[in-house]
Amino acid sequence: MSDEQEKLEEQVEKAARRLKRADRERPTVLAQTAYVGVLGLLFVLPVIGGAYLGSWIDGLFEGYSMRWTLSLIFLGIVVGAVNVYYFVRE
Repeated sequence: MSDEQEKLEEQVEKAARRLKRADRERPTVLAQTAYVGVLGLLFVLPVIGGAYLGSWIDGLFEGYSMRWTLSLIFLGIVVGAVNVYYFVRE
């Protein structure tokens, strides 16, 4: 019976060490907030850049056109999604 008791104590100690290590390695609220903020910037900045660049190009031509603006906003969405995908994957 003492052999079973030793095994049980060893398993409990191992589980306690695992819990302590998991508690130490858990990200803080500030770290999680920064992570979400970076994800937002990685997605939003290409979209805004595409909208600004497209608006500027459309302004160079005569008449009312949003062709470049819409095209570059869509391209910004694609680039932003790829940025977020690669950032999360790492």
